[in-house]
Amino acid sequence: QVQLVESGGGLVETGGSLRLSCAASGRTFSSYAMGWFRQAPGKEREFVAHISWSGSSTHYADSVKGRFTISRDNAKNTVYLQMNTLKPEDTAVYYCAAGTVTTVYTRSYAYWGQGTQVTVSS
Repeated sequence: QVQLVESGGGLVETGGSLRLSCAASGRTFSSYAMGWFRQAPGKEREFVAHISWSGSSTHYADSVKGRFTISRDNAKNTVYLQMNTLKPEDTAVYYCAAGTVTTVYTRSYAYWGQGTQVTVSS
């Protein structure tokens, strides 16, 4: 069982940066692949980035590639999402998720956080 709590969201201007954090409970955090997803109003939840249990492998959605960076610190049971050059279309609730494999599919992640709001003003 893993419990996830996101933080770091907020209001930022276009071109600004934010770093999201996702703190996990449980001693098995390091065995889980982690993902970040987002959901804008009226839209389906979409994949943003994922990272392997060791941190050696990452993958990004085309819409954020080159602007966002996912990382993890297994000693701190935390995964991060550094978001740079933010755009209004990045506005959404951002969720972290834990699963057994790295995948872009929401159904493959067993544990989810409650989400953190990111709003990018134009």
